[in-house]
Formats: sequence, structure tokens, C-alpha cells
Amino acid sequence: MAPLLEISDLQIRFPAAEAVRGLSLHIDQGEVLGLVGESGSGKSVTALAIMGLLGPAARVAGQIAWRGRAGSADSIDLLRQPQSALQRLRGREIAMIFQEPMTALNPVMTIGSQVAEGARAHSPSWTGREARRKAIAALEAVSIPDAARRYGDYPHQFSGGQRQRILIAMALINHPRLLIADEPTTALDVTVQAQVLELLRELQRQHGLAMLFISHDLAVVGQVASRVAVMRAGEVVETGPCARLLTSPQHAYTRSLLAAVPTLRTARNRPLAMIGA
Repeated sequence: MAPLLEISDLQIRFPAAEAVRGLSLHIDQGEVLGLVGESGSGKSVTALAIMGLLGPAARVAGQIAWRGRAGSADSIDLLRQPQSALQRLRGREIAMIFQEPMTALNPVMTIGSQVAEGARAHSPSWTGREARRKAIAALEAVSIPDAARRYGDYPHQFSGGQRQRILIAMALINHPRLLIADEPTTALDVTVQAQVLELLRELQRQHGLAMLFISHDLAVVGQVASRVAVMRAGEVVETGPCARLLTSPQHAYTRSLLAAVPTLRTARNRPLAMIGA
């Protein structure tokens, strides 16, 4: 079966740096792929390339095939589509949860209008009442309590965990086939982080979503992903099933990422391992 998304020899350069070098990976229908690496390894830039959201300074080469293998006649190369075509895909077929729930929402718009905006962008014939109904249903699906009453509230009236749930509702309102979650739990405390991860797992199971889950934390990715790709300095250095990669990593960089994660067995008088050391 052809993959839902296949990236082939992706290269991303900026005037002062080369961000991604020869990256190739794929995501199958309904699969959760974890993309792991330290800050600056090229994870988020890769996600933005998939979404067509890199700025004009970026120089991008390679292929990002949607709904088929790279180079096949039935696939869509996202890197060679006009913005009008990408706008039709974004939000409807491919959606993204951006980092930092505290800043990703517009502070002067109600959360209901921000969620409904995504629905109306792809269904312009809908009335305001129809968009409101769908937005409330999306908020209820991510467990925002009393969603109909809170539809008119502003972002500052919600906790960090609730704001992350609102961002998830915005991403899923049009039932996309692929969800890109870029560090969706980084700014949250451990308890709320666990709740958001469980919500993503449940939504993925319910809707048969494919997901690209981006994180610097292998322990977090291990709770969500079935397969993991490890990035370092713009390259994928190791890929494999999550269980195997967590228990017997092959690459030294993957081993250092695992060693840098504290556990209950970590000696308190010993400094944490340095990544890459």
C-alpha cells in the first residue's frame, strides 16, 4: 500500500545555514510517526515544509509526495503546488498543532470564533450558526467543559492545558487525514502533559488519523508513536519501531538522547548525560 506522505531527499537551506540535508521518511495511513531530536535539528522546519509555510528566504529541494509515493503519477508533490492549492489542503487534509499554546491563539478573538474560522475557511457556504455548532462539537470532543457557554470566552480565561486542547480542536475540526503535532506538550506540566497525550491517542484511534508527532523527548514520543525517526543536524540518523528503538538503539546519538532522560533510577548526585557526549 502506498504511504499517505513520503518525503524524499528533502533539503532546506537558509542564507546563513543548511537546516535539513537529504531527509527521507514516510508516514502510512493511520500511523503515528515520532520525529525526535534536540532543538535545531530540523524537526519543525521539516513540518513547515510539509505545510508550505516556509518563508521566501528558504531554498527547498527534493519531494514531498502526498497520497502516494514520491515520483508516482497519482501523488501530489507539495513542494511544487501553488499557494492556492496548498491553502485548500491545509486544514482540510493536513493540519498542524503549533508550539506554545500560550501564544498560538489570538488574544483579541474569542476561542469559539477562532475554532469556527477554520471550519468556514473550507466551507464558505456555511452560515455562522452552522460554523458555531461545528466549533462547539469540536471543543466538546477535546473535553472543554461547558463548551457552548465558553464559546465566547477569550484565551486568557483558559489554563495552559485547556488552550492546548483548543488548538487541537482547531486542527481537527475538518477531520484531516494527517495531523502534525509540533511539540504539543512542551510548555505543560507533567500531569497536564499526560492528559493531552491521552487525548491525542484517543482522537487518533477514533478517527484513524495519521500523525507526525514532533518532540525532543524520546520518553514522550514513546507514549504515542508506533515508529520513530531520530534527527540530528538536519539528517535522520536512525529509524525503527518505537519499542525496538527505545530498548536497543543502534546509533550513538539515539543512545545519548535516551541517557539524557532522567528516571526514578537516576542517581541524584550524578549530572545528567549530555546529548551527543
